[in-house]
This record gives sequence, structure tokens and C-alpha cells, in this order.
Amino acid sequence: MKPAARQSFTKHFEKIPHIAYEGADSDNPLSYRWYNADEVIAGKKMKDHLRMAVCYWHTFRGTALDIFGPGTLVRAWEDGSNSVDMAVKRTEVVFDFITRLGLPFYCFHDRDVAPEGANLTETNKNLWAVAKRLKELQAATGVKLLWGTANMFSHPRFSQGAATSPNADVFAYCANSVKEMLDVSKFLGGENYVFWGGREGYNTLLNTDMARESDHAGAFFHMAADYAKKIGFKGQFLIEPKAMEPTKHQYDFDAATCLAFLRRYGLEKTIKLNIEQNHALLAGKDFCHELDVCRINGVLGSVDANRGDAMNGWDTDQFPNDYRECAQAMLIILKNGGFTSGGLNFDAKVRRDSYDVEDMFHGHICGVDAWARGLRIAAKIAKAGKIDKFIKDRYASYDKGVGKEIESGKATFESLQEYILKKGEAAGNASARQEYLENLFNSYC
Repeated sequence: MKPAARQSFTKHFEKIPHIAYEGADSDNPLSYRWYNADEVIAGKKMKDHLRMAVCYWHTFRGTALDIFGPGTLVRAWEDGSNSVDMAVKRTEVVFDFITRLGLPFYCFHDRDVAPEGANLTETNKNLWAVAKRLKELQAATGVKLLWGTANMFSHPRFSQGAATSPNADVFAYCANSVKEMLDVSKFLGGENYVFWGGREGYNTLLNTDMARESDHAGAFFHMAADYAKKIGFKGQFLIEPKAMEPTKHQYDFDAATCLAFLRRYGLEKTIKLNIEQNHALLAGKDFCHELDVCRINGVLGSVDANRGDAMNGWDTDQFPNDYRECAQAMLIILKNGGFTSGGLNFDAKVRRDSYDVEDMFHGHICGVDAWARGLRIAAKIAKAGKIDKFIKDRYASYDKGVGKEIESGKATFESLQEYILKKGEAAGNASARQEYLENLFNSYC
């Protein structure tokens, strides 16, 4: 198969240059000020630290519709047909966009890239027709698939759940969807496979057998793992937690909830988590809290790099722009040893009144630079070691004496009672110095 030419694939971005690094002093809005892909930071190229991916759904399929009205984004490359021919043509727009940004990865759901057919056999055929073109474009550009997934939430058949549906036929339909997407992800060299349980939850116990639904989900994940092993798919499985949306009680509410599920069904060594900032916010948690829960439990896999709006109780999926939050997140990722198969995918969309294709670039440039700047700051903080030393010193009482006995498992209630009775009172606590540490953190920014 002869690869496509490396030049631009479409005419839609003719006015947009290839986005290059110009440094922090640049006033060119179509340039990177902080992301220099091949620059080595903390022993690794920036592109290898961040492993950034463009998301197919928001960027190329989103129309900015909301519950009060239809979409406002009319893209010149769409013909309104939702046909396979249109889906194949769209792939060229996608790769033109990604290569102009100079990012190494993309990710998608099955229904992002190919429409449903008149029946399930035709639906599967449509997916493979587009997958073949995606593989050609990957070969032509060097862009890789960070992860694939199946959309098991949009169609009305999923209104009462996917793997947790009370309808066994829906469960079987989902098995087909994941099987096909695992095959496609392997075909495209995907490095991960994500499960996002958009409808996996319930609204009232008056009609729900929660134990049975949980068991069904556990069985579904084991089937997926068995099939991946059978076909030789080596990608990492990921679950993406999300709280209270769209169902009242999501089974994948937050990182801790997902961990409990994985341990209950013996999946903790099979599946890691894909953490999203906006979803953490909806769960009432800090983004970095969710990342660290994953880190200390060995399940930090990948990150949906977006942001929410604290004034809005909905999943707003905005492009990240808080480089301080990105810096703190990168500290945790670096402490985790960095990404292996995972990375940062921009599950983010332009606002409803940002109509132009240039806005798509501005959003991604902002997100890329926020994380790149965060990486630079995190590397400085880690190298200086002052915050790590403060934390280590704060727990120094566990490095010797009674504290060491507690951590080693030698202490008992009886031995601790004897110790503290003899001492008469606990030693006073040292100041936690939060304000000093916040100031110190800011000094690196």
C-alpha cells in the first residue's frame, strides 16, 4: 500500500500554518510559547512526557448543540449526509488538523468515525471501511492511536445502561461493539482501550437491582480482557470515572469507587484509570486528588486534559488554561514515573459561540501550552526537592522509634498504650505551613 503524500490533505486549513514553537516572548497566537516537542526536560523530550492526543468527537463531530437549541458550528467539510463516504473524507480533515498542530496521537469512539448502518452487520462493515483509511493516514503522517473506545451511551438502546442494562440483548450488543473496537484498535496499533460508562448507573432503587448490574459489569470487563488476550491486543485497559452525569448514581463515580469495583471483581491488575479534570470537579474532588489516589494505588493510566467551570454543574469540557493546576498534576505524573501507554488527550471543545476553524486551533494551542508550561514548572519543583523534603520531614516521627514500629507492623495497641502512658502526652504538632508551601509553589511559576 502506497502511503498518502505528506503534504496537507485538505483545503480547509489553508490559512493556518503548521504550529511551531516560538518561545515565551512570541506574540503570534498561532504558535507555541511553551511546547517545544523535542526539547529535553527532566531527561525526556517534552512530546514523550506529555503524549498529547486530539479527540475526534468534540473537535470534528461536535456541533455545539445544547438542551436549548441546535448546533451553531457548521463545518465546511461536512455535507450533512452522515454517510460512509463522508466519514472517509473526514479522516483527511482530521489528519490535516493534527499534523498542523504537530501532535503525536489521536483517539476516537466507533461512532465518531463511522455511522451506524441499516443493521449491525452493516454497522461493523462501516467501521472497518473507515479504519482502513485511518491506517493509511497513520502510516503517511506518523500519528498514532492513543486509544479507541465504543460509544455505548448516545443511542436510545443505551438509555437504561450498556453492560449494566436490564436488557440482555443490549449487553450482547455492547459485546459486539467492544469486540469490534478491540479488533480495530489492535489493527491501528492503539496503545490503550478506554471504557467510559456514560449510562452505567441508575436513577432510583425502586426499579434497580444494583448487585446484579454490578456483577454484569464485572463479567463484561472479564470478557473484554479474555478477548483482548485471545487476539493479542497488548493495549492497556482504562476506565474513566465520571460523577452524577447523566444518571443520578454513576457506578464509576470517582477513582476510589472504581478501585473498589476493580478489587471486588479481581480486575485491579488488568484495568487502570483515565482521569478527567472536569469529571473530578463534578465528583466534588480536586483533579490532583484523583490523580494521586490512582498513583498510590498503582492505577494511574492516562488523563483527559480539559477543565470544568466551578460555577456550572455540567460537564463543560473546556480547554485547559490553568498552568498552575497542570504543574501540580505533572508533579504527580512525574512521581508516578511518567506515562507509559497513556497520555494527555484533549477531551475539550470550543464554546458554542466560537464559530471559526481558527478557534479549534486556538483552543488546542492553549491546552498544549498550559500542560507544557506545567511540565516545565513541575520539573523545576521536582529538581529543587524542597517540597518533597518538607513532606518527608513532616513524617519524620515514623522513621524511628515508635513510628517505625507502627509502619513495620510490630506495634500493637498494648505496646502503644505502654509507650504513650509512659510519655504522658503526645508531642506537639509542628506547623503544616500551608501558606509557605503555596508561596514556594508559586515562586516556581
